[in-house]
Amino acid sequence: MRKADNNNTDQQFVNRWSPRAFHSTPLQDNEIEALFEAARWSPSCFNEQPWRFVFAKTSDDRKKFHTALIDANRLWAEKAPLLVVVACQKHFNHNQKENRWSEFDSGAAWMALALQAHSMGLAAHAMGGIDADKIHQTCNIDPNLYTVICMVAIGKQAPKKTLPAELQERETPSERNPQVEFVYEALISE
Repeated sequence: MRKADNNNTDQQFVNRWSPRAFHSTPLQDNEIEALFEAARWSPSCFNEQPWRFVFAKTSDDRKKFHTALIDANRLWAEKAPLLVVVACQKHFNHNQKENRWSEFDSGAAWMALALQAHSMGLAAHAMGGIDADKIHQTCNIDPNLYTVICMVAIGKQAPKKTLPAELQERETPSERNPQVEFVYEALISE
C-alpha cells in the first residue's frame, strides 16, 4: 500500500493509479459529462483552455480508436468502455501566437479528469503508446492546429486476473520517487 511521506497530503493523490484491467460496463452519459466538467475547471495560461477531448463510447467508435493504439496497449485497453483522445491547441486564440504552455495546461486538465474519475470509483489510464498521425486522421483533428498528446482508457476497474498473464504482475500501484530526487531549493548560480 502506498503512503505519503507527509501526512498533510490529500489521499486522493496517493490512492489514484493507472490500472489496466477494466470491466466493459458502459458509462452513463452523466458520468462522462462529470469527467469533462472537472477538466473544464483546470487552470490555463491566459485562460485559453487549450485542451481538446475527443471520446469514443460506442463499440464501433472505440474500434476505430483501437487502431491508433500500439499492440501492447490495445491488448488491455480494448475492454475499457470509454476512450478519450487528449489534444491541445497549438496557438492562442487572442493573438494566434504559439502557445508553448498548451501541453502543460492540457496535462492539468487530464489530471483533473483522472482525479474526478477516481472520486467516482472509476479508473483512468493515460497511454502515450499511440499513433498520433492515425488519431489526427481518425478523429479529423487538424495537425496544423492541434497536437495529439495521448489516449486515455476509462472505466470500472476489473480484477487483475482478467488480464493476460504477462500483465497481471504489473497490475499494482507503483511507488513514487522521494521528493529529494526532484525538489530543489533555489539552485541559483552567481
